[in-house]
Amino acid sequence: MASADLLLHPVRLRILKAFLGDRALTTSQLAAELADVPAGSLYRHIALLTRAGVLQVVAERRVRGAIERTYTARMAAAQIQPDEIRSMTPEDHSRAFLAYVAGLIADFDRYMATEPDDPARDGAGFRMGALWLTDAEVADFARDLAAVLMPRMANAPGPGRRRRMLYTVLLPDPAEPGGPGSAGG
Repeated sequence: MASADLLLHPVRLRILKAFLGDRALTTSQLAAELADVPAGSLYRHIALLTRAGVLQVVAERRVRGAIERTYTARMAAAQIQPDEIRSMTPEDHSRAFLAYVAGLIADFDRYMATEPDDPARDGAGFRMGALWLTDAEVADFARDLAAVLMPRMANAPGPGRRRRMLYTVLLPDPAEPGGPGSAGG
């Protein structure tokens, strides 16, 4: 299984994001999507992710004397395991979150670099809200959200469909009772 060190490297994180949406990509297709990543570096990261079982070869074909491989991501293997998460220090969690946020910022910058005519029409947006929930209600919320998202995440590419990236962050307010930094926590 993958570790935080493996998955949270900026280039490897971008490689994994390229496969989201159940995509199968060749190294050439991946190189076109990550054009700013040097080819040698890209090949090294793909090899590392493949050895770790995060990427898998699903097809091979000969192209001008070379073997072109098509990869998919094994998303179950591309997750930091609960035991590792529990053993992470606060500094480890901060580094992991910074890698996540840096990836989000980079994706937003790449989108904006396309000079979109109408981001709202594209469905691009970001919002913030507050929910007052018990721990049990948070668990129910996560199940409800999964029930809404999972069927849509199973959609295959098709006419009129555009791959859209969804980022989520759920943080408890540290100043609330029972949270860190509060009188009760």
